[in-house]
Amino acid sequence: MEVLLTRWAGCQARKVPLGPPLSCGNMTLKPHLAVSLAPHEQTCGKPVLLWESPGPLGDLPSPEGCWSRGPARAQPLPLSPPSRIMRPDDANVAGNVHGGTILKMIEEAGAIISTRHCNSQDGERCVAALARVERTDFLSPMCIGEVAHVSAEITYTSKHSVEVQVHVMSENILTGNKKLTNKATLWYVPLSLKNVDKVLEVPPVVYSRQEQEEEGRKRYEAQKLERMETKGRNGDIVQPVLNPEPNTVSYSQSSLIHLVGPSDCTLHGFVHGGVTMKLMDEVAGIVAARHCKTNIVTASVDAINFHDKIRKGCVITISGRMTFTSNKSMEIEVLVDADPVVDNSQKRYRAASAFFTYVSLSQEGKSLPVPQLLPETEDEKKRFEEGKGRYLQMKAKRQGQVEPQP
Repeated sequence: MEVLLTRWAGCQARKVPLGPPLSCGNMTLKPHLAVSLAPHEQTCGKPVLLWESPGPLGDLPSPEGCWSRGPARAQPLPLSPPSRIMRPDDANVAGNVHGGTILKMIEEAGAIISTRHCNSQDGERCVAALARVERTDFLSPMCIGEVAHVSAEITYTSKHSVEVQVHVMSENILTGNKKLTNKATLWYVPLSLKNVDKVLEVPPVVYSRQEQEEEGRKRYEAQKLERMETKGRNGDIVQPVLNPEPNTVSYSQSSLIHLVGPSDCTLHGFVHGGVTMKLMDEVAGIVAARHCKTNIVTASVDAINFHDKIRKGCVITISGRMTFTSNKSMEIEVLVDADPVVDNSQKRYRAASAFFTYVSLSQEGKSLPVPQLLPETEDEKKRFEEGKGRYLQMKAKRQGQVEPQP
């Protein structure tokens, strides 16, 4: 395919011929797809449909029914939200799509919109890296054959971070029925392309109401504080135990060791946040299945904190352990440790941590009672009580949301 360079919208652009010339009266028009190679307030990074002619075009009708005069007419192409049909390899044996698959799609959408925003002004180019995912509830299961539609919106920016809200809809393409399956809030930081350890400033957004900025600032301060607290208390390591008893923490705890390769990473050599979340969900699912020995699905994910970047070539250990069980749910703590085996100057470090909540389902998809966890050590008992506190707090929050207002 022929690729040309041209001058368009005041800057250099790459254009690709789309098809044969079209006749319009006494004019011949050549369609191209053009992408600006330099920042521009209207068209930076956006593909546009470009009609070109050897001579003046005269009056040419635009797709909106307006009229334009000049050597070329540029119309931005609408960019649809990422959509993908769910395949058998996206789901478990019961046909329910893995929570990690959905989390990865959510992160990809957030990374696209935040990276695009952080490069919307002149200055050093950057890529947005995932720093934190707020609590995410899986409102409805998604099944094989359904289409996932992901949409993202920037809701707040601080000096060095971007808040993105992502919604996931599932569509049954046979009936046309759609339902909301996930709502998530993610935080990104812009890292320089020249030096990925350098955090750049974020272009501000314009708020329609002053309250939006104030509410966003409160969310920013709250997540920043919690992220620092979580990093400080996640120093322990999951140790294997020989011949554990059923329903104990040691019986179901699991670990996965993964060598980070090029396919796991961005173009700049560190792991996609979505890849890490998918591996974390996989380990949490193994822990839940070992404990229940039934079909299990992800019900929610408490805040996922990314404490440090994971670079290509690292060996990562994803460890999961049961911390709390209610009558019909299980809380599983997942820890990600990175070992830079090709760099002797850096020691093993904690890269990410989160709490996943799973439920047990029958073959008909109905919730089942969960075997009660039997904590043995003092640390396990302490983690059980902390998990119970989180469970009761979230239960009270949900009940407050559904109670009618007086």
